[in-house]
Amino acid sequence: MKKRILLYIIGAALLAVAWIFSGNPTSPNDFSSKSKIALREVGDRMLRADGDSTSLVLPIKEVADNLFQLSFEKELSMDPGLLVSTFENSLHNAGLTDEYIVEVIRTSDKEVAYSYQMNTGVEETIVACGGRVLPEDEYRIEARLLRPAERSLELHWGYLLVILGLIVLLDFFFFRKNKNRHESSDPPHLSVGSFRFFPDQNKLVKKSEEISLSRKECELLAIFVERPNEVIKREELTKKVWEDNGVIVGRSLDTYISKLRKKLQQDETIKLTNVHGVGYKLELA
Repeated sequence: MKKRILLYIIGAALLAVAWIFSGNPTSPNDFSSKSKIALREVGDRMLRADGDSTSLVLPIKEVADNLFQLSFEKELSMDPGLLVSTFENSLHNAGLTDEYIVEVIRTSDKEVAYSYQMNTGVEETIVACGGRVLPEDEYRIEARLLRPAERSLELHWGYLLVILGLIVLLDFFFFRKNKNRHESSDPPHLSVGSFRFFPDQNKLVKKSEEISLSRKECELLAIFVERPNEVIKREELTKKVWEDNGVIVGRSLDTYISKLRKKLQQDETIKLTNVHGVGYKLELA
């Protein structure tokens, strides 16, 4: 029982650790602020790569939850390969997310000129000609960033379920094994109604209650259990229990039978009856 409690305590501690570390302490405001800073850095690098060191990156807008808009003061050409690497580096350095969707939209006709999705470091290019440099035009970039807390939610519950499953498996196999070992180590016994009779230990057991037997009571009961529902003559009982041991008694048999009968009376299906003038019989339902 103590080992089982210890296992549950360890399991609870692991669950608490998983709960703490699978979450993310970044608040929504912090995430928004860091995202805007990272996206401004992306815009600055894209302008410099286009040879523009004077025009401005317009203020970053969060147009919806986790959806940010990056716009430029002037037209520019855009290299999709550079865009992908710049986004990845800036978001990584800011400690943000590695799962996001980026769309480059022409402002004039609102058409998507280039888009791609990053999913745990794997690029999935949507536009087939994504490797071509986009000609000079007025573009805006929209980036939908998956908030770290949202990304970790499935991992969060995944960790908890895995740890809980391990606890259940350990509990089942370890304690089932111990239980089987305990049951298999149970000393040999005989069934007498609802009792378990342990001749070598001079006792009866009914559920968790132990009933002690004297040596003579035990020897008598062993004889009756071997031949249930059969009349056993007084002479045979006396000979096996007393005379074979060099002791001859008078009314001792009746006295021990009476004691034994009282101890068996907890089970109404058992009767130790006197067959007048002949002997005794252990009646089992």
